[in-house]
Amino acid sequence: MEIQALILKDVGRFTDLRIVLAPTKKHHSNVTVLVGNNGAGKTTVLKSMATLLSWLVARIRNEKGSGNFPAEESIRNGASSALIMLGVTDEAHLSSDAPVYDIDIPPMWGIARTRQGRKSTAHNELSGISRLADHYRTQLTANDKASLPLIAYYPVERSVLEIPLKIRTKHTFDQLDGYDNSLNRGVDFRRFFEWFREREDSENETGISDTALAEISEKFGTDSDVWKTLANLKASSRDRQLTAVRSAIAAFMPGFTNLRVQRKPRLHMAIDKGGVTLNVAQLSQGEKSMMALVGDIARRLAMMNQSLDNPLHGDGIVLIDEVDLHLHPRWQRSLIRQLSETFPNCQFVLTTHSPLVISDAKDVLVYVLNDGEIHEHSGLYGLDANQVLLEVMDTDIRNSDVQKRLNRLMECLQDGELKKAQTLFAELSKELPEGHIELAKAALLIRKLELRSA
Repeated sequence: MEIQALILKDVGRFTDLRIVLAPTKKHHSNVTVLVGNNGAGKTTVLKSMATLLSWLVARIRNEKGSGNFPAEESIRNGASSALIMLGVTDEAHLSSDAPVYDIDIPPMWGIARTRQGRKSTAHNELSGISRLADHYRTQLTANDKASLPLIAYYPVERSVLEIPLKIRTKHTFDQLDGYDNSLNRGVDFRRFFEWFREREDSENETGISDTALAEISEKFGTDSDVWKTLANLKASSRDRQLTAVRSAIAAFMPGFTNLRVQRKPRLHMAIDKGGVTLNVAQLSQGEKSMMALVGDIARRLAMMNQSLDNPLHGDGIVLIDEVDLHLHPRWQRSLIRQLSETFPNCQFVLTTHSPLVISDAKDVLVYVLNDGEIHEHSGLYGLDANQVLLEVMDTDIRNSDVQKRLNRLMECLQDGELKKAQTLFAELSKELPEGHIELAKAALLIRKLELRSA
């Protein structure tokens, strides 16, 4: 399932916004990235998609289910109504008699909100959602392990909660539970821990636990026949859903392996980092943030695609606001590539403030939002971070006062004004760190002018 297009009419600061999402004929990736200053409307776009998709989730659960409506506060100032429309394609989506709007996209789903005391100027169009939801309910009736599409929204307020030591409320983890809080809460480490613990308990009941295998290793060694036999038995009995989550986390976090629940000296979730076992609570905020996000996507895919050999190959739509949140630049640079490779059949719509996120992946569709308008920006692959800051994000690459003085220094050198250049160079050398690359270039040019003068 994919969103092909989004239309916002009188939503937030947008009068009439129209966006075509990747993949397209020009952009073959499954990733669309929105950039722009704070207040440009990036979050409005994601929230709008999540609002309309909530109706599909509700009607997959229940034929008469109701999703969310746009908040009255989201209606553009001066307008009486707001309208959100999505053009969605799905292999299961049969032809629809829903109205087709004036762009070449599939029949649209629509949800509207009108101010109190105003006459409605926009109308809901939910028949396409009902038909698609009915298809999935029919599939589940015939086969209770039929795959469902992942639909998830991770807002900027997503939080990495402390992992609980005790489970006070028992939850179910059936296939449809993969939609629990998928569009209104973000990362829920408590639910992740409960699910992981339940799956691991079941895995250990039918196989060999990590604790037992470790004890055998200490007693007989890893070269012994008994250890090898038990290790092979454990590998053959591994839970497919847990394996999917572990492999996803390992793909995003090199050096992190063997995520598990340990019960001694107290109940906690542990992971091996560089060969050292750590309590997950000991990880940095960035590490926990990455683990929680990737783990939650993988967990939901595993729950909703139980019949797939690799549940990570399930399809769906994932919306992530400020995807670079808390992440080290090294992880930002590879983030889009890893999302596409680890979850190849999911469509991602992301927002970011990081130039590293959008310059290291091919075919990514990038939009720049500014003052209620949107512009496509192509050809970013391979650009350095400074070029992206200047050309896409309209941001200086360094302090503006320093940049002006550096520009003046280069002008003096180009004009052959040696004394002025020497004075400016001396002033800047006192303020900027040793080895500053622009000053190093200027020093060479000054030396050339000095030799020429001599």
